[in-house]
Amino acid sequence: MHNAAFAALGLDAVYLAFDVVPDRLAAALDGARALGIRQLAVSLPHKERILPLLDEVDDVARRIGAVNTVTLRDGALVGSNTDWLGAVRALERETSPAAKRAVVLGAGGAARAVVYGLVEAGAHVCVLNRSPDKAATLAAELGAGASGPLDALADHRFDLLVQTTRVGLGSDESPVDAATIPAGCVVLDAVYEPAETRLLREARARGARCVGGKWMLVYQAAEQLRLWSGKQAPVDVMAQAFDEAS
Repeated sequence: MHNAAFAALGLDAVYLAFDVVPDRLAAALDGARALGIRQLAVSLPHKERILPLLDEVDDVARRIGAVNTVTLRDGALVGSNTDWLGAVRALERETSPAAKRAVVLGAGGAARAVVYGLVEAGAHVCVLNRSPDKAATLAAELGAGASGPLDALADHRFDLLVQTTRVGLGSDESPVDAATIPAGCVVLDAVYEPAETRLLREARARGARCVGGKWMLVYQAAEQLRLWSGKQAPVDVMAQAFDEAS
C-alpha cells in the first residue's frame, strides 16, 4: 500500500518490512535512528512496549497508550497513533459513530485506539473482554460508559460492533455468537486476513452492514503517509494495492 502511494505521489521512498523480536526492540530503534530511517510503522506486539523507548509521544498516542507510527523529526523519534482514525473512517463508510451505541470487543492496543476514536466521535461505548477487569480499566481510562465480559454481548443493545481481538486471524473462528448481532448493526472486524472473517460472514447473513479490516488498515496507513510526507494519501490506490496483494 505504501509503495503504491509513494509511486502515485512521486515520492523517492520505499517501504520495507523488518521482523523485530520483542527483546531487540530498543536495538532496532537505535538502528533505525543510525540509518536515518524517516518513518516506521509499528505492529503487534510492539505498540505498547515501544512508548518508553521513544524521544517523544504525542498527546493522542499517550492517552491511547499505544503507538503504531514513528516519525523521525530533527533527530528525534516521535510516536503517534493512527489506528483510531483508521477505525472511525472505516465505520464512516457505513454510518457516523456520533450518538451511536457501540460495543468494542477486546482490550489490547487496537481496542484502546478504537475506544478512543469512538468516544471522540461521540459514540456511547461499551468494552467487552475475556478479562472483565482489563475491560473495566480501559473503559475508565478512555471514557467508555460500560464494560463487561466477552460472553455478555447478548445483554447489550448496540448499533456498532468493532472486533479488535486476534480471533479469526488466519482462521475460521469468531469471538462471539452471531445470533447476538442485530440486523442493521454495523460490524467492523479489525482482522484483515482473511478479507471476510467468519464474524463478518455470519453477521452479514443476519442483515448486518459489514466493514472489513482492510479499510481500517488502509485509512490508518493513509494517515501515516500524511504524517510522514505532509501529502494527502491516494486512498483508492492504496486499497487497490491491498486487493492485489491479498
